Amino acid sequence: MNEAVMDFPLAYILAEEAGSVDPVLLEASVRLRAAGVKLAGTVALPSAVEASHPCETDLLVLPDGPQICISQKLGRHSRGCRLDPAALEEAVMQVQLSCADGPAGAFLLNKFGRQEGEGRGFRDLIAGHLAAGRPVVTGINGLNLPVFEAFAEGLATRLPCDVEAVVEWVLSVSGEAKPSLVSSG
Repeated sequence: MNEAVMDFPLAYILAEEAGSVDPVLLEASVRLRAAGVKLAGTVALPSAVEASHPCETDLLVLPDGPQICISQKLGRHSRGCRLDPAALEEAVMQVQLSCADGPAGAFLLNKFGRQEGEGRGFRDLIAGHLAAGRPVVTGINGLNLPVFEAFAEGLATRLPCDVEAVVEWVLSVSGEAKPSLVSSG
């Protein structure tokens, strides 16, 4: 592997199926916090009630909230994008506020989506963390992979959809490797 790729603190998990990355990033956030890593970003929460549509998303702003629903309630049989852009911008603002207490050690993002691909959403926060050399891990689906690859300029590391892989990568890139705290066992 190219050494420049290994030194660039951006990684992604390609979602093989809808929602597969969400529990991985959520558990990774728990383990990283236990390892003493200050986090920023968002992770998707499991729905308290079965969602009426698979694209309904509730986010937890790291490290401690708030929780924000970024989906429009369009009804069970609606098609197309359910993203509520205003709610997404609220989540971005809340993440910015959480960073005001000092820089995070790592940035987790549930999904690099269309908004980020078009230069909106969390894109500036991702770029800021990367410029500061802090690790960023995001989920990505196949639809948005080409625009993500253009954003990453071929420098992102693909991680398996596995909690241990995410935690180990973040700790190694951030220089905070504490192997005894990595596993949950």
